[in-house]
Amino acid sequence: MNCTSRLLAALYVATSSGLAWTAVLEYQYGPMWAACLFAAASIVPVIGVVRESVIGDQHRALAQWARRAVSDPFTGPDADAAEHIVRAELDGACCERWWTSLGSDHDQACPHRVPRSSAA
Repeated sequence: MNCTSRLLAALYVATSSGLAWTAVLEYQYGPMWAACLFAAASIVPVIGVVRESVIGDQHRALAQWARRAVSDPFTGPDADAAEHIVRAELDGACCERWWTSLGSDHDQACPHRVPRSSAA
């Protein structure tokens, strides 16, 4: 994680802590529905922390693959590293037709294909 990600994670944790404390206060002095609402809301920033760590891991992996792809004076360029980078980007796409149609259509064998109904 870089400095900005750490700062954002710290803000997420502070927000989550504040919402959790508000949930405790609402549980003691307020309506139960508000305590449940604040308890659920205190979980949402934790998802942001997890997301930031996953993005950081992806950036580190991409940087490592890019370093391996740079030619080494003793071994030469690593063609497998470039293949891994391309494969990771293509795996993010659903299927070939989805990729070429800008996300509007799927291949017949695509598991994410939603059959279109002829009913209006």
